Amino acid sequence: VNPEDARRMRDTGLQLMRRVLAVLQIFAVSQFGCATGQIPRSLWQKDQANKDYSPLIKKLELSVERVRQLALNHQQEEHVISSSDLQDVPLGGRDELTLAVRKELTIALRDLMAHGLYASSQGMSLVLAPIACLIPAFTSSPQAMHPWELFVKYYNTKNGQAFVESPARKLSQSFALPVTGGVAITPKQSLLSAIHTVLTEHDPFKRSADSELKALVCMALNEQRLVSWVNLICKSGALVQSHYQPWSYMANTGFESALNLLSRLSNLKFNLPVDLAVRQLKNIKDAF
Repeated sequence: VNPEDARRMRDTGLQLMRRVLAVLQIFAVSQFGCATGQIPRSLWQKDQANKDYSPLIKKLELSVERVRQLALNHQQEEHVISSSDLQDVPLGGRDELTLAVRKELTIALRDLMAHGLYASSQGMSLVLAPIACLIPAFTSSPQAMHPWELFVKYYNTKNGQAFVESPARKLSQSFALPVTGGVAITPKQSLLSAIHTVLTEHDPFKRSADSELKALVCMALNEQRLVSWVNLICKSGALVQSHYQPWSYMANTGFESALNLLSRLSNLKFNLPVDLAVRQLKNIKDAF
């Protein structure tokens, strides 16, 4: 056949496939209760659906209390060790606080945010949703998702790059001028700027999602915005609905008790290093 006939045949075949998928999806929704974008509970392992999140809450509470005590002890000291001097001091003082934030607080927060978190895909919603109810035994479990990816998705959905790279924003950063004529920066604006900074510094060196989340938490504590930044993710209905199962801690409670725990750190002043995961790599790059 000539190219024009081949194109018409291909278009006709695609239209037929779309109609078949639509009919299958309508049938599955009406008969089995499956909806687009939702994963049937039978696809999850049984121990995941019944997982108790109270140990995760307790873990977060203990880490918050430890960080709080270390921060209070440090504020009572007369000397202050800057982040640039961390490589020259032994464990203890500010370095001990940094380790507690990065290895205990951030990990506890990550584990709680990861409860019931999954990566939805367009392929899942178009193809698997109508069929999963019919043959769940032959379908693999949903793929887990790292909480840092939630922040990146929030950054992308809010056009974070366009906001950060706007001419007014760049001018304000160059001359230390307020962006909005003296109006206070909102939590949303500060979060978008922080995510952009972490991505800019860590992505070129292929750092892990854990490292990038640790950097964001350190930055949030330095700016006393940890609760407000996490709350923005919790209040983003599109993200929660698309990536959390109904039995998850986030969907069940709205993360309220965890935010109350994190608020115990809101009044404390921190000066944590943000670039620990890339500092040596940056120094090597600068040397060459």
